[in-house]
Amino acid sequence: METVKMTLVQQPELFLECYSVTPDKFAGKSLAEIADLPAHEGKVQWKLGDFFKFEGKSGATAADTKIVVNGDVRRMKRFGQQMTDGEIVINSDADMYIGGWMRGGKITVKGNADSFLGIAMEGGEILIEGDAQNHVGSAYRGDWRGMSGGLIRVKGKAGNDIGTAMTGGTIIIEGDVFIHVLTHAEGGTVIIKGDVEGRVGGQLVKGDAYIFGNLLYPLPGYKMIGTVEKEVDGATYTFDQYIGDLGERKMTKKGEIIYGNIYLKK
Repeated sequence: METVKMTLVQQPELFLECYSVTPDKFAGKSLAEIADLPAHEGKVQWKLGDFFKFEGKSGATAADTKIVVNGDVRRMKRFGQQMTDGEIVINSDADMYIGGWMRGGKITVKGNADSFLGIAMEGGEILIEGDAQNHVGSAYRGDWRGMSGGLIRVKGKAGNDIGTAMTGGTIIIEGDVFIHVLTHAEGGTVIIKGDVEGRVGGQLVKGDAYIFGNLLYPLPGYKMIGTVEKEVDGATYTFDQYIGDLGERKMTKKGEIIYGNIYLKK
């Protein structure tokens, strides 16, 4: 795999949309061609080379291309948007929409990520070594198509609206979460290894939420049906299993009703 290193040399006055920073768009291009790729600051179009210097070499394909981002890019968003393969490593905090609509490859943020991480993600892997904000793996505002595949892992805590309208894939938050987990979801798995204040599984049709810490305010539309052992993130644990949302429409399969599940670790 070939590597392109991009180092910040000029901060934007506002926030910079770095939608061109993907292995797909870097692959097969010279450093000069990469520097000419567009970025937006509000309505103003710039070139990536107006803010970054570039070293290294891109691969012939996205799968053969790794991008390493150096410098403080916490005011830059949309890294890895719609990427299909390859790898991005961001050695900084990053702003919103990291890995939005991505279909493959891997993104690592060695810091915190702002809101809308991995929205409508279809595949690939995102690792956040710090915290994430709101709307992780959720649908875009006004849309009902959330994350459908892939893996998002946040080593720290996250905000609210985790996995909204999710249909597939897995989200793992190793710290605490505020409210709204798997709202309106029709599939997928969310694993919270810390505490959640409440509103887990509101209007959940299908999907699984695993809560390892405390769930302070459970929703009333769930019924405990037993205690089960489940393998979660490579280890086996005992959980109390709740089904619901009992007030929401339900799917059937071979005549059996399919429920969403909330598993609370004992």
